[in-house]
Amino acid sequence: MSDTENRIVIAIDGFSSCGKSTFAKAIAARLGYIFIDTGAMYRAVTLYALEQGAIRSGIVDEEAVVALLDDMDITFRFNPQRGASDIYVDGNLVEGKIRTIEVSNCVSQVSAIPAVRQKLVAMQQEMGRHRGVVMDGRDIGTVVFPDAELKLFMTADPAVRAQRRYDELSAKGQQVTLSDIERNVRERDQADMTRAVSPLRKAEDAIELDNSHMTIDEQMKWFMERLADVYRNRR
Repeated sequence: MSDTENRIVIAIDGFSSCGKSTFAKAIAARLGYIFIDTGAMYRAVTLYALEQGAIRSGIVDEEAVVALLDDMDITFRFNPQRGASDIYVDGNLVEGKIRTIEVSNCVSQVSAIPAVRQKLVAMQQEMGRHRGVVMDGRDIGTVVFPDAELKLFMTADPAVRAQRRYDELSAKGQQVTLSDIERNVRERDQADMTRAVSPLRKAEDAIELDNSHMTIDEQMKWFMERLADVYRNRR
């Protein structure tokens, strides 16, 4: 089997603030794969909608958001200092702006809009067409790449996830409270699992990873064992 034939699609789904993106980046770096942060794409649409007035006081005007889709261009550019790709909208770096609590409070509503999902899913499928990608999100293994060779479903205790998110935002100087973060985490879980279009769920052939009390190194060891199983089964 050639190196090209060896390259697979790794789909990572799961709840918010499970460290999916951090883990996916580490896997991509380890394997020399492309990392695609689909959550960042939905956050970018949400940020753009906020800036353009399609979201006011937490209320999402779905028609206005959909009308913006053709006017925005989402791209990723590799940042050698971070060893990962940054996301841009219309050529403007938005990597930091999309991680605010304001965006977090609205992204589940935006991502539930059928036209938004349709557009971004098509973009994601094109990005992964040549395989050799690690993609994380909410519906990668169920909708975007149902034929992915390796599917993971990440979960962790909500209180643990809230603490992680709080530490991340506090380190960036954002004024947030742990109670607000945990409420947001639980509300996003409910919204993601109950939305009408592409709800968050574990694919039947996905392997669950509860990383509540695991380090990145421990997660990577676990992953490499699962990857070895995939290659053994492909021979």
